[in-house]
Amino acid sequence: MRRLTKKKALTLVKELDAFPKVPESYVESTASGGTVSLIAFTLMAVLAFLEFFVYTNTWMKYEYEVDKDFSSKLRINVDITVAMRCQYIGADVLDLAETMVASDGLNYEPVRELFIMLLSPVVSIRTLLHIQERLKVEHSLQDVLFKTAVKGAQPAKTQRDSSSPPNACRIHGHLYVNKVAGNFHITVGKSIPHPRGHAHLAALVSHDSYNFSHRIDHLSFGEAIPGLISPLDGTEKIAADYNHMFQYFITIVPTKLNTYKVSAETHQYSVTERERVINHAAGSHGVSGIFMKYDISSLMVKVTEQHMPFWKFLVRLCGIVGGIFSTTGMIHGLVGFLVDVACCRFKMGGYRRLDLHTNCMFVVVLRRLTNTTHRTLRRCPF
Repeated sequence: MRRLTKKKALTLVKELDAFPKVPESYVESTASGGTVSLIAFTLMAVLAFLEFFVYTNTWMKYEYEVDKDFSSKLRINVDITVAMRCQYIGADVLDLAETMVASDGLNYEPVRELFIMLLSPVVSIRTLLHIQERLKVEHSLQDVLFKTAVKGAQPAKTQRDSSSPPNACRIHGHLYVNKVAGNFHITVGKSIPHPRGHAHLAALVSHDSYNFSHRIDHLSFGEAIPGLISPLDGTEKIAADYNHMFQYFITIVPTKLNTYKVSAETHQYSVTERERVINHAAGSHGVSGIFMKYDISSLMVKVTEQHMPFWKFLVRLCGIVGGIFSTTGMIHGLVGFLVDVACCRFKMGGYRRLDLHTNCMFVVVLRRLTNTTHRTLRRCPF
């Protein structure tokens, strides 16, 4: 009984075989079939190779949510060179809550170089400006910068040796401010506290020494991440008049960056620029200096680097192999059918066999109805 049950089970399994085997004696190899097989194998190899590159590549996923963190401090990273002596200028922040943040975290470093920026032979600044131009056209380049970002300190700036006295001031460092809109500015005179805000001691500085031509080597918000390029990095401005005001209106977007190299909370920003000459007689009022008015968006962006799962890669690979096999088989059969039609083989061979088969079936039916044994009826093989 056990043997019979096992035999029945094997018979049932054989009947469920969806891949019947064809004896090799019934298989005919042709030159056209070999050519199609060679093309199919080559195409499968090429597509599988390209699919492997897709599998090894990563992409950035962007998600948006409301930023609920308003109690933490915002870090401002600054590296700006101004064409004035350090004792003549001061930098600080004043936010909407009338809270003044002194520039204790900023360093004022005299620079021994002529501040002729447009003729500057510094290669890094030119490269940075070229990248900024490409970022405005090719937005996907920002994903490449995200992937190459790493944690660590910003690279140190190198000084050029010169015998000329310092005629510019490099202001660099970082500040921690409240997470509200504010105004970071660099203007004439050192800042002093005031009950209604703050003031700058500009009376002791001659107007002839005003020159707010500047170069922004770096300006970012949040954690400093080497490899990321901010919109104002590499910006160079030359003042046409000693009474010149430069304004930057910045909108900051909190950003959580998660890649395979770095995980950090930083901030992106967009900026619009405006500059004008201060002329009170012409109605253009204001204070000479560099003013960066920033506001913080209520939305937060989560940028995550993603990778194709291995199971998905296998599914896509099986789809490529099976799809090419099926498609090339259908194309080969269709081409063979059209060739047979063009060479009249279909009409001479297929239709003749079909007519003979039809006649024989008619003879069998007629034989059963009439029980006749005519000679013509015996020609049928049935």
